[in-house]
Amino acid sequence: MQVWVGLGNPGPQYAMHRHNIGFMAADAIAAVHDFGPVRKQFQGWTLEGRVGLQKVLLLKPATFMNDSGRSIGEALRFYKLGVEALTVFHDELDLAPFRVKVKTGGGAAGHNGLRSTDQHLGPDYRRVRLGIGHPGHKDRVTGYVLGNFAKAELDTLSDMLGAVAAEASLLAAGEDVRFVNDVALRMTP
Repeated sequence: MQVWVGLGNPGPQYAMHRHNIGFMAADAIAAVHDFGPVRKQFQGWTLEGRVGLQKVLLLKPATFMNDSGRSIGEALRFYKLGVEALTVFHDELDLAPFRVKVKTGGGAAGHNGLRSTDQHLGPDYRRVRLGIGHPGHKDRVTGYVLGNFAKAELDTLSDMLGAVAAEASLLAAGEDVRFVNDVALRMTP
């Protein structure tokens, strides 16, 4: 089993924030791959299903971003899984909007959800970095990240989430480079 976590903040007031793109990716994957019903567990919401040949537990922590690691750690301990089974979907300031990259390990780069996960589990898990772009100056980061996507961005956001969900079986199979390439091809007009 793999545990795929979408990072975000719970509640309708946060639903369209850039910081919640991880939640959006989890929802898109669940919809495209016909995951089972939502359950409340591990201090969050879970859905179970299959992506390609792999059984996947999707988790959206309800602990708020800054304490995501507590929820993720609980799920991994319950299933007796190590960080090699974990994939975290999160917003990435240092990537152009709607670009997708995958890496294993690394720093938190100021991302509180990653920082919390690192504190609970160490840094050596796979990350799907979903680009949101940078507002240009560090003083504007908080308002930008905690702001909604612009209406003009919604079609491209939807396209990117659809591409991530459509190519998720490559991610499940460990074909990270092909996943990134095929998502990019789907995003090319």
